[in-house]
Amino acid sequence: MRRAATMAASKPSPTDTWDSTLPGPPSRNNFGSADLSPSGLFAFASGSSVSVVDSRSLQLVSTIPLPPPPGALSPFVTSVRWIPLPLPRDLLSTEPSASHLLLAVADRHGRVALVDFHLRSVVLWLNPSSDPKLGIQDLCWVQARQDSHVLAAISGSSFLSLYTTSGGLFWKYDAGTEILSCLRRDPYDSRHFCVLGLKGFLLSVKVLGDTENDVVIQEMQIKTDFSELLRLEREAASNGNSSSSSPASAAFPLYLARFAFSPHWKNILFVTFPRELLVFDLQYETPLSTTPLPRGCAKFLDVLPDPNKELLYCAHVDGRLSIWRRKEGEQLHVMCTMEEFMPSIGMSIPSPSALAVLLSHSDSTMQTITKLHPDGTSSIDFDNPFDFYDESLLVSKTTFISLSNDGKIWKWVLSAEGVEDALKNASDLDMGTGGTAAALPGAIQENDSSSLDDELVVAPTNRSRGHTSSSSMEKSDLSFKISLTGQLQLLSSTVSTLAVPSPSLTATLARGGNIPAAAVPLVALGTQSGTIDVVDVSTNAVAASTSVHTGVVRGLRWLGNSRLVSFSYSQVNDKSRGYINKLVVTCLRSGLNKPFRDLQKPERTPIRALRTSSSGRYLLILFRDAPVEVWAMTKHPVMLRSLALPFTVVEWTLPAVPRPGQGGPSKQSLSASEGVTASADSWAVIDISAASVGSDGSQEETVESFAFALVNGALGVFEVQGRRIRDFRPKWPSTSFVPSDGLVTAMAYRLPHVVMGDRSGNIRWWDVTTGQSSAFNSHRDGIRRIKFSPVVAGDRSRGRVAVLFNDNTFSVFDLDSPDPLAQSLLQPQIAGTLVLELDWLPLRTDKNDPLVLCIAGADSTFRLVEVTVNEKKAGFVPQSKSVKERFRPMPMYSPILLPVPHALALRMILQLGVKPSWFNTSSTTLEKRPHLIRGMASSSKDLRSYMIQLPPLGDPVVPEMLLKILEPYRKEGCLLDDERAKLYADVAKKGYAARFAFAASVFGETSEALFWLQLPQAIRHLMNKLTRKSPQKIPSPTLDSEVDEVAMLSKIPSTGISTPEARKIDSMCDSSLRLMAFEREELRTRANERLPWHEKLHGEDCIQKQVHELISVGNLEAAVSLLLSSAPDSPYFYPNALRAVALASAVSKSLLDLALKVVAANMVRTDNSLTGTHLLCAVGRHQEACSQLQDSGRWTDAATLAATHLEGSDYARVLQRWADHVLHAEHNVWRALILYVAAGSLQEAFAALREVQQPDTVAMFVLACQEIHSEIITELSTQDEESESASGTVPLPDLPGLESGKEEVTAVCEYFQQYQRKLVHLCMDSQPYTD
Repeated sequence: MRRAATMAASKPSPTDTWDSTLPGPPSRNNFGSADLSPSGLFAFASGSSVSVVDSRSLQLVSTIPLPPPPGALSPFVTSVRWIPLPLPRDLLSTEPSASHLLLAVADRHGRVALVDFHLRSVVLWLNPSSDPKLGIQDLCWVQARQDSHVLAAISGSSFLSLYTTSGGLFWKYDAGTEILSCLRRDPYDSRHFCVLGLKGFLLSVKVLGDTENDVVIQEMQIKTDFSELLRLEREAASNGNSSSSSPASAAFPLYLARFAFSPHWKNILFVTFPRELLVFDLQYETPLSTTPLPRGCAKFLDVLPDPNKELLYCAHVDGRLSIWRRKEGEQLHVMCTMEEFMPSIGMSIPSPSALAVLLSHSDSTMQTITKLHPDGTSSIDFDNPFDFYDESLLVSKTTFISLSNDGKIWKWVLSAEGVEDALKNASDLDMGTGGTAAALPGAIQENDSSSLDDELVVAPTNRSRGHTSSSSMEKSDLSFKISLTGQLQLLSSTVSTLAVPSPSLTATLARGGNIPAAAVPLVALGTQSGTIDVVDVSTNAVAASTSVHTGVVRGLRWLGNSRLVSFSYSQVNDKSRGYINKLVVTCLRSGLNKPFRDLQKPERTPIRALRTSSSGRYLLILFRDAPVEVWAMTKHPVMLRSLALPFTVVEWTLPAVPRPGQGGPSKQSLSASEGVTASADSWAVIDISAASVGSDGSQEETVESFAFALVNGALGVFEVQGRRIRDFRPKWPSTSFVPSDGLVTAMAYRLPHVVMGDRSGNIRWWDVTTGQSSAFNSHRDGIRRIKFSPVVAGDRSRGRVAVLFNDNTFSVFDLDSPDPLAQSLLQPQIAGTLVLELDWLPLRTDKNDPLVLCIAGADSTFRLVEVTVNEKKAGFVPQSKSVKERFRPMPMYSPILLPVPHALALRMILQLGVKPSWFNTSSTTLEKRPHLIRGMASSSKDLRSYMIQLPPLGDPVVPEMLLKILEPYRKEGCLLDDERAKLYADVAKKGYAARFAFAASVFGETSEALFWLQLPQAIRHLMNKLTRKSPQKIPSPTLDSEVDEVAMLSKIPSTGISTPEARKIDSMCDSSLRLMAFEREELRTRANERLPWHEKLHGEDCIQKQVHELISVGNLEAAVSLLLSSAPDSPYFYPNALRAVALASAVSKSLLDLALKVVAANMVRTDNSLTGTHLLCAVGRHQEACSQLQDSGRWTDAATLAATHLEGSDYARVLQRWADHVLHAEHNVWRALILYVAAGSLQEAFAALREVQQPDTVAMFVLACQEIHSEIITELSTQDEESESASGTVPLPDLPGLESGKEEVTAVCEYFQQYQRKLVHLCMDSQPYTD
């Protein structure tokens, strides 16, 4: 977006020039490295650079080239990973920093850097040593403590290292012959991550601190067929390419092993090898299912679980996406359909490859908020991916970002819809349709009181998490549709040549005008794939990409400012070994490519170069060892003449330097200096025609000239006028000027100066009108290019040139200075990068404008490098500010990129509640989208009127000040896009908790958003306990005393488990909130859902774990059956028998008698710690059993057991101890908070928020709790009034710890006011900027 006057005062970053880097296309050498942050910033590696793109508007934010190792070229970047930190909010004790924008970047030489995107530089090298053999394969962040993160890295083929953020290596592991492939962190435990190898090796690592003794590992093996890998290893060894130490993606780029943690089930991994998909249970250390790759499908590239639904998305190496759905009751996935991620229409041959596919978690979180807070009164918006008012039942929408090796970033939206027959189940599915009884988050669903089971029920939240099996949609009920919603084109291939437009005044003078031809801010890049990319330097984006040639674009020139001419050639394979030369004129306005000079048969020599006149009317075609052709580039190009001279270089004159008060050179001044050329006396005037008639009938009599050098070192200048080619007679310098020791290899010509460079590094120049000349030696290799810098009226020097040497380095010289060599600027900006081509950007209009070099690097990047003249030193220094203010064709909606105080200000405004009309910036939006937000924002109004209400705590003046600070951003329209502003309009009126969840989601804090969504449920759970409306205890399943012994005995030997009738979890329900589960019914249901997954597993260890699961859910009958199925010779037989007898006695006498018949009870052996737990369960000591399980680290099992058997304060104690563990051991503050609230420990919740230093969140927590509590009190009062009970009314309780006048609540309010004042001061001190 253009930074308007309000942005003009912003302080430029010292490295803003990096914003003028356009990355080349990524390749397999980058290992498909990409990462999408929860806030929507997409980072990817291309060449030796890392780039960040705003995934919502698909605009390039910035590109940072990684500095090279000393004395080496920049290696490929092979891994990138965002640090999982939220916006820093501890303003009262520390200064705000951009630590949330840290990006870990690793390269092929084994270096790991932390890059800060606010500073746009490397802030720390974690592993600065360089070893090309130990390139980094993958990175992963792990949270070792509440306040510190650790970076895990795979280096080489088998090494795993752990680094602290201060740069220390504290743990290293060698996997030996295993080839490690990828790292992933556990979403349920941020200390835990896993490592997968290509041969099925799986390493589970838990990091408890930042010392070597704090790392706990467990090695496992997944059985897979890796015979293809062994064959590839043998082939590599036979070819002499030993892959023993290379990273997996370097040694075997198309043999990929990937895995992902299930976001819905703890300890479940989804693993893909090239030809199979597995579901692996970490707890049982065994696969639960294995599915081979379907026939006709390309190999797996990656696996992506849907965060909201139980769907799996598998990317394939051919660019397709397969969609898999879990079968009800088991962990087996069935493929539903296959979608295309690389459409074949309009693709080049060979088609590009997909390198990476990522799923957007920020959009998934927003979708969860939409479903929990539907707005039944809204109008239908079919363009909005978060609107669910469709005729068909829209189950979900998932956003994907894919990356291909032709430089394209694709944005896709996958819609899962149910057919019309499924609409009858709409009331059972939480889809937010108009017919659904959608209530406010604090409202109670209107149901018959008898169905409430004496328990408060929240309709939206309950219905969003589980559905009855009758509403489950079968595979045939779902249809998937994928839509391309955006595409960003970066450079499509390695750049081979570069051209900038330099239109001369002659283009307009001939038609009677005196206005210069417009200099367009475009640069054309020819690539090795045959495409021409046209870059708009004002937006730092590719404006057009045209496939013109089938081979490398070897030459490219502008014809004026709207047409391009390019050439390529290919050698034929017949006996003649000739060349097919292809010349094409490309019109940028129409996009048409018109070949010309088509010959029927191959030519003897290929084209060497093209040279176009600055007016775009004439073209010189240079061949190897063949005459030069002169063409008139009219609508249908015409060859004027061939010149049979042994040219080495030829250059047209650039537009002449304008004198003060002069629009351009006149015809008289050009023709007054005609003379006879010494080197070509025989070339008199070649009269082809007296004049040329233009396409509009006007006489074209302007003169353009070109200078040349011959093989013998002789120089000359020719003129072209109309259809005439004639000598131009310069004033010659002394004879010693002609070089004798080397060929002229480069030349630049701008009247009246000719500058030449030769293969010995000499630079000579001469004035063709006065004959003055000079020379010096650059002491470098031969010279490939010389380019005059653009000159405007008032410039002190007119002789600045950029010189590109044969060693791919460059210098800038001022030929007007006394000693050009001493005053040169030698490539200070681009260390480690070879320069393929360079030219000046001809956009200067004022002498104060900077000089800008366009550079095509060997690392495939295109850069704008600024050079400014230091007048005092008469030399050059690097410029520290950007070329121009960056223009963006549309706003960039990434609030996370704002300065930290301004981002926190927006966050607070969204939380406290601003009227949605404040986001409207202009009437154009309303005209295009009239159904969006009503009303207009006005800067002249009292800004307080935009707040929905004045917050009951904090300083009431602060919101108005924050709105004033955010006004520049609001005018630019860069805070929220239409889609999210519309969603906020629906959410803003749903209460504090809904707004807090929205604000957290906007800034990528997914766990916090889920906490706010679950908070109403947790408080209701607490109020149920306080009002003594606890649900009735669910009885344990018992056996009929008259049970048939024969039937019971027939059950015992089998391994099948008879589960009690339990509610099934629909795999298509919205399950993103499962991370925050705390309710008894849900914990029981989820535990029951896991039981059938392990029925078919064999082995004593598996049986022990299955028995434990059955006892946890209270299914003692099935546990006894399984225990008695042990073989008599098993070492577990007697411990199993002891437990079977004890458990049978707790069920029924008949089952006890049956167990006694099977077991001789006079043998007792010691068993593992679970045996004591099971005996405690058998005698009803469930509280102690839960404590034992928690002591042994089985926290989820303890919660399941408590949910089955405990209630009231006993259940709360288990929850509170679980919350302490989650907070202090797993460092998941949001999950701990929801458990504290459910347990009634609000004081501990306060303490936890103070511990993580979030004063604003403590205040918001108080607000949300008070609002939800008041809604519940209102509902209960209404129920009490309606019930005409004679027993009188029961006093309604306050939330413990939040009573009015409580000291803690008062302290929170005062602390929040201090935070607000500090935030306002920081906002005032920070200048607004957006990029």
